[in-house]
Amino acid sequence: MDISGADGGSYTVRHNIWDNLIGTLLALFGNVLVSISLSIQKYSHVTLAGTKDVRVFYRTKTWWCGFVLTCLGEGANFVSYAFAPLVLVAPLNAVSVLTSSILGLIFLREKSKPKDFAKRYGLSFLGCILTIGGTYLFVAFGPNSHEKLKAENIVKHFVGWPVLLYLLLEIITFCLLLYFYKQRSANYLVIILMLVALLGSVTVITVKAVSGMLVLTVEGNMQLDYPIFSVMFVCMVASVLFQARFLSQACKLYDSSLIASVNYILSTGFAVVAGAVFYLEFKNEDVLHICMFLLGSALCFLGVFFITKSRKRTKTFEPYVTMDMVNGVPTIHDRGLVVQPDTNGAFSYGALVNNDGVAPATLPVNLEQPPLASRSSDASHGPPDLKRD
Repeated sequence: MDISGADGGSYTVRHNIWDNLIGTLLALFGNVLVSISLSIQKYSHVTLAGTKDVRVFYRTKTWWCGFVLTCLGEGANFVSYAFAPLVLVAPLNAVSVLTSSILGLIFLREKSKPKDFAKRYGLSFLGCILTIGGTYLFVAFGPNSHEKLKAENIVKHFVGWPVLLYLLLEIITFCLLLYFYKQRSANYLVIILMLVALLGSVTVITVKAVSGMLVLTVEGNMQLDYPIFSVMFVCMVASVLFQARFLSQACKLYDSSLIASVNYILSTGFAVVAGAVFYLEFKNEDVLHICMFLLGSALCFLGVFFITKSRKRTKTFEPYVTMDMVNGVPTIHDRGLVVQPDTNGAFSYGALVNNDGVAPATLPVNLEQPPLASRSSDASHGPPDLKRD
């Protein structure tokens, strides 16, 4: 038995384990930090809305504190891809949903009785338990093999026939979905988030490549002068921008809680498939570890769904009184010409908030005045308690 070979093998396994640990901790830290930053920024918006402060949100220290924490958290997530396998880092986004739910219950929700609290947030509590258990399973049974992503290795992965076939199928699927979305006006949530998930799989592939080459460059092995780095960087930026565009369109049409759960499930699923195909991260894993990893991912999917499902949907507050809400307010008609607008509640009248800065609406001055006799006859049929002109 060659002792040096045995030592080298043990060193390699230990190195991969430590890399996985560093990457996992960075991803956990980054997701928790992003959740805290979002809660801080939301607190800044709520505080400004509840006061008479005329400053915009980006002029407050609280919002900038949240923004700095967001940058640090996303930076930690970016670096984590260079140390841990892609299929291990991508599902850890569930930690962000879990942390946001806990922070929301503590800081951003109203206080209630224990019975009402258990009835209202029991499903969310079950989702937190499932998410924690699922995270433990896929971290404990996730892939341990991890390679240093040099430019030569990335090119070899990129020109392999499994990757080319996967990219071809992904491009065809993306074009078909985009056709139905643009030409047939199929604004279904699944179609929009499928587009986001397909772009997200490209994003995680390129992020892992760019992050790995940057880390090797910092360690002294220059990788930035290879053309593959520029290609991956451009694809990463473009996919992120198009993802943000489709997500913004989805947010205009559907509830944010539903978007969060469906987007996490689809994006994580495509990211795991991309890592398995592009970087062959399940190549050295046995069936038991793969099944336990899939079970942990499924538990995280279910937990995130429960957490987002239990969130109370925000109702749009309309600070106006519509005409059909006020009893006893007549609508005056002069020969079919509506002087007081009445559109069955679609028109809002009588603002309850301070609208000093808004110019009042003016009525047209050249209205045709009906004859005096006609107005007198109309007034005689009206309610007796109304004052005549």
